Order: sequence, then structure tokens, then C-alpha cells
Amino acid sequence: MKISKIEQFFPRNRMRLVKITTDNGLEGWGESTLEGRPKSTSSAVDEMAEYLVGKDPLLIEHHWQHIYRSSFFRGGSVVMSALSGIDQALWDISGKHYGVPVYKLLGGGPVRDKVRVYAHWGINGDSDEHLQSARDRLDELTKYGYTAFKTGPEGKWRGHEPPSVIDAFIKRAYTMREWVGDSVELCFDFHGKMTPGLAIEVCQELKGMRPMFVEEPVPQENINALKLVSDKTTFPIATGERLLSRWEFRDLFEKGVVSYIQPDGSHAGGISELQRIANMAETYYVHIMPHCAIGPVALAACMHVDMVVPNFLIQEQIGPTHMFDVLSSAWEVRDGHIELPDRPGLGFEIDEKAISEQVNYVEELGGEYYYENDGSVADW
Repeated sequence: MKISKIEQFFPRNRMRLVKITTDNGLEGWGESTLEGRPKSTSSAVDEMAEYLVGKDPLLIEHHWQHIYRSSFFRGGSVVMSALSGIDQALWDISGKHYGVPVYKLLGGGPVRDKVRVYAHWGINGDSDEHLQSARDRLDELTKYGYTAFKTGPEGKWRGHEPPSVIDAFIKRAYTMREWVGDSVELCFDFHGKMTPGLAIEVCQELKGMRPMFVEEPVPQENINALKLVSDKTTFPIATGERLLSRWEFRDLFEKGVVSYIQPDGSHAGGISELQRIANMAETYYVHIMPHCAIGPVALAACMHVDMVVPNFLIQEQIGPTHMFDVLSSAWEVRDGHIELPDRPGLGFEIDEKAISEQVNYVEELGGEYYYENDGSVADW
């Protein structure tokens, strides 16, 4: 069996799919989305395809090592995102070839029966319209039994903000707690847009409602700054969606910086590297909550790893049917969990009619531009 063709599809904004076809007709799907850099990642997939066509698709680890190590410059968001989509597609083919779900090929099968998921939900303003919209979404999500939600402070934040800005966010956070009660967990994504001092101040205000975690309180580049926030915070801190391999996570573990990590299965090297990162984290008693804010192919890849690593905690999912219109068969959220189907491969079927039209690129997450009132670049 040899790889005969590698194709790419861009059916939705923030969705870039990779399809690998073999000479005996097997098809594997992956997702190589890189928000804000779609053309660069697409070109990287094309370059990798030149090596892969004609090769045995079952030699997944060999291909991963070749693509990662054979170029002089290793890693980076473009290369790792492209490699992630290819790796996912190769695992999909492998599962279909052997007639089993991918999780049964990952180290002896599952350690759990289903995957706990959280959804995106928050209160984004104080007007009656904002509150009603938030209530309506909460009512809809509650039907699926979610027991955890994530939101975050809206818009851009400067090196420091006046009390009115901080208080407005804190007020909305405590309103969320009042609405859902103490049996539901709430998480807050700061998106790496705060300074350590501001992040500590905001976390101190949040501690009374006991968040499940705060994600990326400061930018990911400076681990010591992140540790400063973690050391002065009484609840778990998480990070990792913009760290791209086990080498980039190593210092987090060795310095005891965070309680939870959030590697992204479509940015951090695919299924292969996601499992290695999780196994590495286990030795430091760090739990894994894979990041996934894109499409269902990426979500499926994450969940197969979730099924086999003991230190999995919860899986990110924007919503119960987010971008599911590209699938002809998928899974369901019940009681806040997903039971993966027992179908071979990654366990879904792509509706190729639904992905046949390519969308024109527009600004998307990672491609927007924000500026302060004085014209300087802002974090968002």
C-alpha cells in the first residue's frame, strides 16, 4: 500500500482539511488549520506531500521524524500545523487498514469509556440583550449536559486597566457562577493579553468563585512570568495551545509552572506528538486538556488521545455541533461527554459535497489586527 495523492480543502473559515488517499482506495483525513497563516500552512503541506507520495502510509513515526528532523530548521507554527494534519490523516488510514478505531492502536486501547467536554459560553456585556443572549445559549448547552464552560475578558487589554474595566469583567464572571451554581465548573481564558501584575490582580478578584482554571494569563514566551502568576494564584493555571512540541513543554514541567496543559492536536504535531506530550506530563502530575477551537476533524484527533492517556482531564469543544455540517456521520454530546464510535479510523465520515466549495480567505482568529488609541499594536 502506497500513498497516491494528497489534497487540501478549505470549506469554512478556520478550517483547512488534508485528505490522503492510498493506491488501494483508503482515505485519511486531518486538519491543518493555522489561524491567521492559512496560505503558509497550505504551502507547507504541499511541500511535505512531495516526500510522502509513493510512501507506505503505515510508517507513521518514520514519516513524522523525517518531516520534523530532515530540514535544518525544526518546528515552528507553520511546519508543526502542517505536520499535525498529515499525522492525523495517516492515523486515520492506519485505523481503517486494521479495521479498528485509532485509540485502539495507541498503546493498548482506552483507559476510559467516554470523553468529558466543556463548551464556550459567557456573558459578553451588561445590556439586557447581552444577558438574554447568554441565557439562551446556556439553556441550549444545558440540554447536552455540559458541566463546564469557558469564557474570558473581551477585547484588548493594556498593561493595566482602570477599575471599571476590571470590575465589569469580574461582575459578569460572578453572574455566571450565580446562574450555573456550584456544581458546574467555570474557566477563564485571558488569551495571553495581560501583564503579570494585571493578571495577578484579576485572578485575586476571581478566586472567590473558584475557577476550574485560568488559561494563558500572560503571553507564552516567558515561562518565568507565567510562574510568577501561578505562584501568586490559589487555583490552577493552564497554558499550552501555542506550544508546539514536547521540547517546548519541557520547561513548564521542570519548573512546576502550571497544573494543566493544553496542547493543540492540530498545532503540536498531531496525534503522535500529542500523546507523547501527555505521557511526559503524567510524570509531573500535570493533567492534559487538549485545546481545540477549530473543526470536528481536529476534535476527533484529540479525543482519540484523550481515550488512552490516564492524565486526561477535559476536552475543549466550542459547542455540541460546531462545524458538524461537513460531516455525514459523527458523534453526540450526552451528559457532558462524548462516546467515540467504534468505527475504524478516526470514526467520522466527511460529506465531500459539503467541502467541495473553497471559501475565500477573510480575517480570522490570528489574522485580526488590534490597535490602542495611540496607534500602537494591542494584544487581544
